[in-house]
Amino acid sequence: MELGKGVDKIMQEILIILALQLVYVPIVTLRTMMTIKGQTRMASILGTCDVFIYVTALGVVLKDPSLAGIITYAFGFGAGIAIGSYLERKLAIGYRLVQIHVQAYPETLMEQLRVERFGMTVYKGEGLNGERFRVDVLTPRHRFKELKAVVQKEEPDAFLIALEPVDFQGGFMKEDDRFIRR
Repeated sequence: MELGKGVDKIMQEILIILALQLVYVPIVTLRTMMTIKGQTRMASILGTCDVFIYVTALGVVLKDPSLAGIITYAFGFGAGIAIGSYLERKLAIGYRLVQIHVQAYPETLMEQLRVERFGMTVYKGEGLNGERFRVDVLTPRHRFKELKAVVQKEEPDAFLIALEPVDFQGGFMKEDDRFIRR
């Protein structure tokens, strides 16, 4: 009977540790991303939450250390990273600057980008084998796949580079079917 209570207590601690880690680590991941993207206010709110959960989880593990508790803490940390990364991709916070490199003047691509309401700037340059063109598109991250599909359809041989700007000023941005002056 006494052994059953010990197993129940260990299982309860394992579940608490796992639950705390599965909440804590995604919050840390999101806090880090907010910090990198310059969203200080949100990062500080998430930081407050992450420290509270971290101290609580660590207290549970260190109160009565067991191998099962330590393994659960480590497993929860790894699983939490996967969850946090997934959430960050789904939230798609921020912007991407996409450089589209093509060999010929991209008239049809430009027309389709306009139809899809993507702003762009086209540059003419000189490459290894002659004249080349680059189309720059600054897009919200949640529209990146849509942009890639347009490029793939209109310019399947295009070379794409996607960068994540931290800050920008001026220009026009499209967000939810309306133009916003930045």
